[in-house]
Amino acid sequence: MFIGHLLVCIMLTISDIRIRRAAEADMPAIHKLVCELAVYEKAPEAVVTTPEEYLRDFLEGRFDCFVAEGPEGILGMALFFVAYSTWKGKMIYLDDLIVTETHRRKGIGRRLFEAVIEEGRRIGCRLIKWQVLDWNEPAIAFYRTYGATIETDWWNGKIYL
Repeated sequence: MFIGHLLVCIMLTISDIRIRRAAEADMPAIHKLVCELAVYEKAPEAVVTTPEEYLRDFLEGRFDCFVAEGPEGILGMALFFVAYSTWKGKMIYLDDLIVTETHRRKGIGRRLFEAVIEEGRRIGCRLIKWQVLDWNEPAIAFYRTYGATIETDWWNGKIYL
């Protein structure tokens, strides 16, 4: 009887999570998730943005975001923007997909990723593109369940201004 009760509680918690578009008020929580991701990726000092910058850039339409919201607040997010591929045309670039550590492996990341895929279809994109660190095997395995191609022959280039 106890095990059945526990499963019902877990399922209720999962069903209480809602995926929705981010709003202005979500920017501090989104920034906090990005900082959590930076710690996970062993680069906490790399985050130089502020919640105020997130709000400004969000309001200017620089990015869009889906959030996973539960009874405790924002538990995850998928931050993306529309870009253009000279080879494929309109695409979505998924900059970050993060679920807070205490809520991972519950299907939240899957729901967020699928919301981005559906958005890409809705607006007529041919491609969704993102990066994943070569050591992040759980993320690589997750993306492969969707039939994703994980490229190892293209190197990233960047210049900090």
